[in-house]
Amino acid sequence: QVQLVESGGGLVQPGGRLTLSCEASGTISTIFMMSWYRQTSGNQRELVASVGGDGSPTWGRPAKGRSAISLDTAENTMTLQMSVLKPEDTAVYYCYANVQLTTGATISVWGLGTQVTVSA
Repeated sequence: QVQLVESGGGLVQPGGRLTLSCEASGTISTIFMMSWYRQTSGNQRELVASVGGDGSPTWGRPAKGRSAISLDTAENTMTLQMSVLKPEDTAVYYCYANVQLTTGATISVWGLGTQVTVSA
């Protein structure tokens, strides 16, 4: 069993910075990858950014050039910082993880999502 707990959403001023964290808990042996996706009403989920178990990042279109992402493997926590927020960044942001359990099984898990609203 693995659970993802997201934090850091809320209201952000245009031009401001967003910090989102996602902590994975449970019988985790190895984290292969964690990601942030976002979704607006009527649209598909869109990759924001991913971080591999080795810390290597993959950038989605929304995050390129204005973001940093990290994975703390001791705390099983991923942190995304995105700057110069715009109203079009308003969305529900979802955490995703691909992990190996202590049983040896590999699973993928989604968080419940956290609302981010960019508005003055």
